[in-house]
Amino acid sequence: MDGTATPKTPANLVLLGPPGAGKGTQARKLEETFGLVQLSTGDLLRAAVAAGTEAGKQAKAVMEAGDLVSDDIVIAILRDRLADPDCANGVILDGFPRTTVQAEALDGLMQEIGQTITAAISLDVEDAAMIERISGRYTCAGCGEGYHDSFKQPAVEGVCDACGGTKMSRRADDTAETVGQRLKAYHAQTAPLISYYDGKGVLQRVDAMGQIDAITTKMATIVQKTIA
Repeated sequence: MDGTATPKTPANLVLLGPPGAGKGTQARKLEETFGLVQLSTGDLLRAAVAAGTEAGKQAKAVMEAGDLVSDDIVIAILRDRLADPDCANGVILDGFPRTTVQAEALDGLMQEIGQTITAAISLDVEDAAMIERISGRYTCAGCGEGYHDSFKQPAVEGVCDACGGTKMSRRADDTAETVGQRLKAYHAQTAPLISYYDGKGVLQRVDAMGQIDAITTKMATIVQKTIA
């Protein structure tokens, strides 16, 4: 879909999916198409602390003490952010909620401001394929160009196509074992959210193992139906 389709009602989306499933890529495409704003917990916290809001001051004190920011503070920061004009068309929540308790608190906030979560979109992946996809990644240490053992190797082995550099690097946590553990943890933590949003009638599942553009089309169709 090209251009921006302005929602008649705010399209508030929750994106579910493990690291590497493509949530960030798809969120950016939905932002462009529907005029939405992607919100991640980390970015919200940093912005609130930098702005010196009341909730931001509370979050700063908690983080400086080495503790985890409470759900109440996150909800307060989210409440402030949703009041900003650029969120009028709706938002894409990535990384929050992570638990059913957080999902219930989010529903309470939405009810408070007269809105709802219009869709919770789960990007479904095959664990074995995801392990291969992530553990095979590496980048040029000089310019950051990305490569993959199976899907995208440089034309000349060990030499970056983009800058000619010969130093390649891999993330320490991109090993098959580590990725497998992250996927198990994700499934364990997210299973209750899948059930929660399914029970609310807003869960949508998308096969995230296909081509990026095909996944984008499926997700855009889901969003279009929620705002029609």
